[in-house]
Amino acid sequence: MQLKIIFTLVVLLVSTSSLKAQLGQESRVATTAAPFLTLGVGAKGTSLGHANTVYVSGAEALFWNPAGISVRNEGDSYASTFISISEYFVDVNIYGTGIVIPVGKKEGQSIGIGLNYIDYGRMDVRTVEMQEGTGATFGSHDLSLGLTYAQNLTESFHFGTTVKYVQQKIYDMVAEAVAIDMGFLLKTEYLNGLTLGASITNFGQDMTMRGINTEAYVDLDPTSEGNNDGIISNVKVNSWELPLSFRFGFMLPAIKRDNFEFLLLSEVQQTNDNLINLDSGTQLSYLTNTVELHLRGGYRDLFLGDNVDSHLTYGAGFTLRSSSGIAIGVDFSHVPFQYLGQTSTIDIKLYY
Repeated sequence: MQLKIIFTLVVLLVSTSSLKAQLGQESRVATTAAPFLTLGVGAKGTSLGHANTVYVSGAEALFWNPAGISVRNEGDSYASTFISISEYFVDVNIYGTGIVIPVGKKEGQSIGIGLNYIDYGRMDVRTVEMQEGTGATFGSHDLSLGLTYAQNLTESFHFGTTVKYVQQKIYDMVAEAVAIDMGFLLKTEYLNGLTLGASITNFGQDMTMRGINTEAYVDLDPTSEGNNDGIISNVKVNSWELPLSFRFGFMLPAIKRDNFEFLLLSEVQQTNDNLINLDSGTQLSYLTNTVELHLRGGYRDLFLGDNVDSHLTYGAGFTLRSSSGIAIGVDFSHVPFQYLGQTSTIDIKLYY
């Protein structure tokens, strides 16, 4: 049965790539709203070059593959909490937090809540007449708040889905939408435990900016005197699609010993606003019953070449686990951008 599923998924992936080549698809960069939804949340996924759709579990999975919140690796506890802080370029800060708890009588059923928030800081209000600033400031942010449910359909097959609220706000203008994420993970018994996974994210409504700046006063009949010349109207503005994304990949334990493990990860990604690309990563781990140490490296957006500013990623992490099952983990990642500067991310994970 597993071989049939694997074969079907491979055929689907090859067919998708072939169709893209036949159609001669062109890039649609900057034609969608809420591009922050494709940035990824968390140090582990970032350091693996964003090849984190398959190798993910606990509350961190809320931002990569909803099926992952139902995964229970050996020694893992049932509930988990995740906090991530990223210092992005030009004083932009990215925050992510989530919690996952088990539900129901069937083992493997879980629900989670995840929040992704990007703060662009405060900026000066400037006008044509006062180009040095009026003395006032304004803020801008992006936000995603999701509710996730996942369960094991079989011992090796996990499925999950997320319903999330998406918001972009700048000054007095705001755009809102509701979107859905879906994903699956399939753990096999082949090649030391080859795992396959896929996700479809950001399937939802178009976003349109609304607010005081789209309001205007009009006179419906300027040739007549005495009529109402201050009727409030709204300027029609364009709607923009969300960055719909499909990812399919694998995680292969190339080396698996009692205390050492070397993982290879690779994923194909296709979004509706860019060309198909490939993300890959590796992880070398030292594992004991109480301590886990990880070294990670990745290369993202292989097929996009010079269209992106940074490809290489790297990071590290460790987890301390008590005999009672409670554990705490810390992950760190670093991405050196060529033109935009250095960025770093730190995560704290709690399992209980």
